[in-house]
Amino acid sequence: MKIVDIETFLVPPRWLFCRVRTDEGVIGWGEPVVEGRAEAVRAAVHTLAEYLIGQDPLRVEDHWQVLANGGFYRGGPVLSSALAGLDQALWDIAGKTYGVPVHALLGGPVRDRVRMYAWVGGDDPAELAEGITARIEAGFTAVKMNAVGRLPAAATMADVSAVVDRVALARELLGPGRDVAIDFHGRVSAAEARRILPLLAPLQPMFAEEPVLPDRPHVLRDVVTASSVPVAVGERLYSRWDFRPVLEAGVAVVQPDLSHAGGISETRRIAALAEVWDARLAPHCPLGPIALAASLQVAFATPNFLIQEHSIGIHYNQGDDLLDYVADPEVFRFVDGYAARPTAPGLGVEVDEAAVRRADQIGHAWRNPVWRHDDGGRAEW
Repeated sequence: MKIVDIETFLVPPRWLFCRVRTDEGVIGWGEPVVEGRAEAVRAAVHTLAEYLIGQDPLRVEDHWQVLANGGFYRGGPVLSSALAGLDQALWDIAGKTYGVPVHALLGGPVRDRVRMYAWVGGDDPAELAEGITARIEAGFTAVKMNAVGRLPAAATMADVSAVVDRVALARELLGPGRDVAIDFHGRVSAAEARRILPLLAPLQPMFAEEPVLPDRPHVLRDVVTASSVPVAVGERLYSRWDFRPVLEAGVAVVQPDLSHAGGISETRRIAALAEVWDARLAPHCPLGPIALAASLQVAFATPNFLIQEHSIGIHYNQGDDLLDYVADPEVFRFVDGYAARPTAPGLGVEVDEAAVRRADQIGHAWRNPVWRHDDGGRAEW
């Protein structure tokens, strides 16, 4: 069996899909994307495809090594994301060829269902209450929310109190039997994180995500030790080498994104590395159906897995949803906040190719907003 064709599709709201076809008619799908830089990743996919055309798709690890390390310049979000999507597609082909789900090729399932969390948006208390209530009614036992919006370099007492009040509202609505995770999006300094996290500790969030920017692992240990709140990082880290210093800093949860961090192959290695530091895996995934399907395959085969993110109904994706691109939405039906173990071959999701091709005709040019402080300086989005 040989790879004969690789296509990419720019699909709304902000995603990129790739389709790898073999001469025996086996098709693999992947989701290589950097949100806001999809066109650059698309070009990188087609550059890497030059090597893959004519190759045996079942040599997944060998191809990963060549695509990741065969060039003199390596890594970074664009190349790692292009590799990630192609890696997903190769695992999809392997599963379909052998007639088993990908998790069976990763050693088999270590659990029967996977706990999911859902996003809730809204800075207004009424919106937040409405969103959390809806997620509870849908059966979810965990939600994630933004800790802050645009925050000044020196947060006032009112700014800090607003963060605590919003998390307190979430805790009141969720009660002691459900969880809330807090996403800081790298919007606060290390000093502010050390001030805010101890105030949140009595509310016992499941984790605080990206309290500082990911390029500052040298300040992370002080943030981790400032409170008992578990710290999570990883959506903007792309390899096991990126994760080592944050694990050494004492983070409790690693969040590689299977569309950024080298795909299924590298995420498995990151999870195994995290075990050494007694850290848990919670794959980042505010993306489309292929990324979610790949994440679930890893989740079912990873002993130190914690919880899985998904983007169904997320506030980012107004007007388009990941279910728009799957032939059978039931594959992503969650019961009591859990996903059932997929049994279909490959990634376990059938992509609606006609819908993808129609969407590619529309395309997108999504860019994240650029925020500014009151004084006109750039703020973290």
